[in-house]
Amino acid sequence: MTAPTIRVLIAEDVAAEAELELRELKRAGLRVTPRIVDRPDAFVAALREFTPHVILSDFSMPGFDGMEALALAQEISPDTPFIFVSGTIGEEYAIRALKGGAVDYVLKSNLVRLPVAVTRALEEAKERGERRRAQAELDVARDRLREREAGLNRAQVMAKLGHVITGADGAFESWSETLPSLIGVEPSQMPKSTREWLEMLHPDDRERLRGASIEAGVKGTRVDVEYRLQRPDGAWMHIRQVIEPMPGQSVAAGSERWFSTLQDVTEAKEAQTRIIRLNRVYAVLSGINALIVRVRDREELLKEACRIAIEHGKFRMAWIGLVDREAMLVKPVAWHGTDAEYIHLMPLGLVDTEPHGRGLAGRAVRERIAITIDDMTQDPRILLRKEALERGFRSLVMLPLMIAEESVGVLALYAGEVGFFDEEEMKLLRELAGDISFALEHIDKAEKLDYLAYYDQLTGLANRTLFYERAEQLLAAAAPEERKIALVILDVERFKTINDSLGRQEGDALLKQIAERMSQNDDGSSRIARISADHFAVVGRGAQSEDEVARRVERRMQRVFGPPFRIGDTELRINAKAGIALFPNDGSDADTLFRNAESALKRAKSQGERYLFYTAQMTERVAEKLALENKLRRALERDEFILHYQPKVDLERRRIVGVEALIRWQSPELGLVPPLQFIPLLEEIGLIQQVGSWALKRASLDHRSWAEQGLKAPRVAVNVSPIQLRQRIFVEVIEHAIMEGLAPTAIDLEITESLIMEDIQGNIQKLNAVRALGVNIAIDDFGTGYSSLGYLAKLPVQSLKIDRSFIAAMHEDANAMTLVSTIVSLAHSLRLKVVAEGVETEEQAKILRLLKCDEMQGYLFSKPLPIAALVELLRKSS
Repeated sequence: MTAPTIRVLIAEDVAAEAELELRELKRAGLRVTPRIVDRPDAFVAALREFTPHVILSDFSMPGFDGMEALALAQEISPDTPFIFVSGTIGEEYAIRALKGGAVDYVLKSNLVRLPVAVTRALEEAKERGERRRAQAELDVARDRLREREAGLNRAQVMAKLGHVITGADGAFESWSETLPSLIGVEPSQMPKSTREWLEMLHPDDRERLRGASIEAGVKGTRVDVEYRLQRPDGAWMHIRQVIEPMPGQSVAAGSERWFSTLQDVTEAKEAQTRIIRLNRVYAVLSGINALIVRVRDREELLKEACRIAIEHGKFRMAWIGLVDREAMLVKPVAWHGTDAEYIHLMPLGLVDTEPHGRGLAGRAVRERIAITIDDMTQDPRILLRKEALERGFRSLVMLPLMIAEESVGVLALYAGEVGFFDEEEMKLLRELAGDISFALEHIDKAEKLDYLAYYDQLTGLANRTLFYERAEQLLAAAAPEERKIALVILDVERFKTINDSLGRQEGDALLKQIAERMSQNDDGSSRIARISADHFAVVGRGAQSEDEVARRVERRMQRVFGPPFRIGDTELRINAKAGIALFPNDGSDADTLFRNAESALKRAKSQGERYLFYTAQMTERVAEKLALENKLRRALERDEFILHYQPKVDLERRRIVGVEALIRWQSPELGLVPPLQFIPLLEEIGLIQQVGSWALKRASLDHRSWAEQGLKAPRVAVNVSPIQLRQRIFVEVIEHAIMEGLAPTAIDLEITESLIMEDIQGNIQKLNAVRALGVNIAIDDFGTGYSSLGYLAKLPVQSLKIDRSFIAAMHEDANAMTLVSTIVSLAHSLRLKVVAEGVETEEQAKILRLLKCDEMQGYLFSKPLPIAALVELLRKSS
């Protein structure tokens, strides 16, 4: 193998000596490429351009010192071996040269040594170079390792990681530099064992870490565990710890060591919690938006919104309140999640100067801002902190519901977590409140449109469209039962004149007052509407007859148009005309009835009548009946009613044992009116109660008068009307009527069989109370009803009156004879007396006597007599 060429730089001022040095090197077999210089500048240039492997230099040269050359070589090429070649060199200079960086020196008188010195210098230079390269590589590796360690440290800091090595006894053998700062302690305060570490954990999580450590020890495998750790500053952090055996060790009892990686996952946990919370709010937002699309009812919207907040959003409670400006408070209208008691305990007023107005709901409405409470159990703004704690409420938000920049209500949400409502949740919740507000506004507009479509805006009554619908509904319901329905149209007289003279505003005020009066005291049986400028319509149900319809119209018109109207400073007396059509007589549908009522109204206006029915004959008949009704009312006021008395006699001796009081009407215009012409009307219009009470009182007074005249006064029987018996105060009325008569009283009551059986239990109670007053009771018209024998035995009655129809038929109809005989036997078996009504012949009296009937009443003995005639009869009988 060919030896490498050595580049040799020679600093020598004597060329011959330089040649000797080169010859000696070549003679030793070294291949040499020389460069000879004798000046400093040439030396420097050679160092930079020639890059010699070795430098040979004379120690002393004219103008160029060897030590100067050494200094230049050390500065420019310190790794190149430098050998002094000199004639003489003292020991002092030799030491100085070696200290300056020369590797050797050779005397010119001993050049044989030069090749050895050069070879050794080159080898040493090569070794030094290899060492330097190795050191450089080591340094680079160390630098890289330090960089990696620094990077790892930075990565651990950024990743919030740390680690600890634990011995078998739980002692911490070592830990990363990042671990103390990770848990917020100074390095000197770092826990030294697992026991000390556990002290920093949340009490509920300590057992979890112990269990993970035991599992790792038993299985000898990696185990993950998460827990909460409290920093010295009081803050809680979430730690994820990975426990695994140290690499390369065999897990044997008492000898294992563990490497634990610890990471602060607080932010991840909080982010996860925020995501869960946001998902809850998103679920509520989505559910309510879906609700808004399908719901058109305000109450359903608000109730369902609260339910969705609880079921989808997992809130503890939700409620919505709407502003009541009149009451100046927030009125809760919907809630879910708890009882209403907590809500109604809250101050809900809107006026902040009053105690009830210092609540959060009122403030949210007044200031039109969302109000959040992070911890309801600590915040002084919460007045019901104890109640909130009992119900598990921790945080709260009050969101104003806004329509056109005005607060119309609040949405309140209660969460079980402290500080639930952060900015992200609030952004969504504000959107939620906005959506609910939009839905409320939409419903309000829809309701207003519906209202305008079906209601008269001025009076608030139904308009013509809604009136038609309601009338159709009433007719459909009445048709199967064939009930009467009356449709009445009223026309306000002189309204156009009033409107023109007083002005539109006063005319509107008059219409409002008319509408208010028409609506007052309405029991729900009527439907009222304003169908045009000065026309109102009423459709009513429940009327039993045309007469009742007429009376209702009369009462309504008197109530509405009787009292004067006051418009500003003006007092007006207004009248109206009415047209009436009846279902089903005058039409089977609303449209036909309406047209016919309008036709009747036109005739009423043209004829000057207050009201007319569509059928003229009906109007005439009703008019006659109403005229009679008015006369009966006046008759009661003027004391035109009188009593006639028909005797009841003992069948055996024909002796008067009682009389029946019968009402007659002594009319100045009509004369003596038979009872069948006015008693049914008295019952129909309700006057029978007053007339019946009068009859009882009059009979008591007449009986007392007979006794005071020294006559043998018989007991007086008075008929009781069904309306009287049905009165709740029936017993009190009887007691009051007889109190001016004799005591004990001699008044009896006659009640029809069918009337008693209407409410048997209730009537038994009333009749027992009447008996306690000393009043006897007879069942009138017995045999025409459907008495139960079981109840007959329980009734507090003293006698039965056999209906006159059976008496008249006895001698011709065997069945009638049998029935009368049965009634007599039945009565006697119950220890009741029997009175036969309508006895007109001796033959009838003979049969009754044979059947052992007790008493009779009829024309055979006497017709009903005026009081004077009866007194004369009593005088003759005495």
